Amino acid sequence: MKETMAFEIIGTGRAVPPRRVSNNDLASQIETDDEWIRSHTGIGNRHIADENTACSDLAFEAAKNALAMAAGYKGEDEAERDKAAAEIAATIDIIVLATATGDYIGVPSTACLVQNRIGARNAAAMDVTAGCTGFVYGLETAAGLLNISAQRKRALVIGSEILTRVTNWDDRATCVLFGDGAGAVVLEKTESCNRSGLLQSLIYADGSGSESLVMRRGGSRSPYKKGEIVDLPIVIEMNGQEVYNFAVKAITETIEAMMKTENIKVEDISRIVPHQANARIVQAAARRLHIPLEKFYLNIEEYANTSAATIPIALDELNRNGQLKKGDLILTVGFGGGLTYGGNIIIW
Repeated sequence: MKETMAFEIIGTGRAVPPRRVSNNDLASQIETDDEWIRSHTGIGNRHIADENTACSDLAFEAAKNALAMAAGYKGEDEAERDKAAAEIAATIDIIVLATATGDYIGVPSTACLVQNRIGARNAAAMDVTAGCTGFVYGLETAAGLLNISAQRKRALVIGSEILTRVTNWDDRATCVLFGDGAGAVVLEKTESCNRSGLLQSLIYADGSGSESLVMRRGGSRSPYKKGEIVDLPIVIEMNGQEVYNFAVKAITETIEAMMKTENIKVEDISRIVPHQANARIVQAAARRLHIPLEKFYLNIEEYANTSAATIPIALDELNRNGQLKKGDLILTVGFGGGLTYGGNIIIW
């Protein structure tokens, strides 16, 4: 049988801040309650980073966990984990980091900060800005960069966010939605006789909806001015109804397109890993697609919306809990600011 190129995930990792904030905790600070948040979003908790933690810090921890798994390390000793991670880091050729909340605006990229900290001396590093679809875009970007060079073998793909740092805590409609976290995977180019790894990705954009989800202040379109009194820093502004309508349509159309392009039947799918923005969005899409909700992996109750980190966090949870088996067909699907949307088809 003829061998073909495959891009296989050989390690997964995640990192979330230790501070866990429940809906009841929020209700003591803003006008809301647990029942309202759960019924409207499916969220019960979120993890919030302390003031000394930046996007690259969470990305670094998630990367180390993914790299250690790729090296075959299964223990709990941090020193041994770090040693195993360092060995694999030296073999990484590309780092793609998806984020909307990088350590700095534009320069340096957060990927470069992670590259330095993990010791990936031979790796190119770049950020991807595609909102909550960032990990989907990042996985496809990494595979494409591996594919065009025979010398490149391994990539590290990370989604990392500190969304609570850009949350408007005076806006009850949005402040309950977001949490902080990071997830990572190690992607390896191999030769395989069977179809395996990342089969293909479908990625799209609709810039006409850019005003639906935006962080307006601080960029070249709306810079801070000398002497200006800043009443509100950079925060997420969202038209909830527009985003909801877009998201349900995006999930539905992306999954339909992926199933059509690979002739996939519902019974073939082991798991669908969607971006975790709102449980009601996923439930509505599942009904339209006539796909059992049990096929969709949801962990939004624990983490809330961590944007580009939601899909890799979920993949790591599934992987470490033994819920993914070799040969399982996995669909990821994301949607977010830009507007962007898309999905990956993966044979585990």
